Amino acid sequence: MGKGEQTKEYILQKAAQLFNERGYHAASMSDIMAVTGMEKGGIYNHFKSKDDLAVQAYEYAVDLMRQAFAAAIKGKYHAVDRLQAVVAVFQRIPNGSPLAGGCPVANTAIHANKTHPRLHAYARETMIEWQDFIRRIVQLGIERGQLKPDTDVEMLTTLLISTLEGAIMLSQLHQDDSYMDRAITHLTSYLQSLALPEG
Repeated sequence: MGKGEQTKEYILQKAAQLFNERGYHAASMSDIMAVTGMEKGGIYNHFKSKDDLAVQAYEYAVDLMRQAFAAAIKGKYHAVDRLQAVVAVFQRIPNGSPLAGGCPVANTAIHANKTHPRLHAYARETMIEWQDFIRRIVQLGIERGQLKPDTDVEMLTTLLISTLEGAIMLSQLHQDDSYMDRAITHLTSYLQSLALPEG
């Protein structure tokens, strides 16, 4: 990676966290300059505008999540193990992993609603991607005889995402991990109840 690419990635890393914590409109160019330690001209050498930076920073944040999901399920064959690995990725979000400020998709969906249609559309597309990711795990688990054949794919997908996103919000709002802990305990028990006996 060349020096220019390293600088651009550094800006994206800092901007992604800033936008995730404050939202597009609340984060000014002065704020971006402060967190990067760079002048406006240096930033605009790599991005056409604040809008361009915001979109690329969102894509950077989502890619961090993709990498976290891929690493979590790597080497896991059983659907329950894979789903619990996905749950564990969400569990770490309130504590700043892989990005400080919470879930970048939920935050962007809220911050950009009616104020930045392009970012809001990207957030919707990402959530659809995550739903499809979970659906595939569940469907494959049913096909492999790992999950009960009457498992409702759509219901399980919605339950996982809505419970986890809600737990992230409550944990951050109250600065209390017990909300996430209770959600994880419930989801772990529920996922195990869907597993078919091996053999």
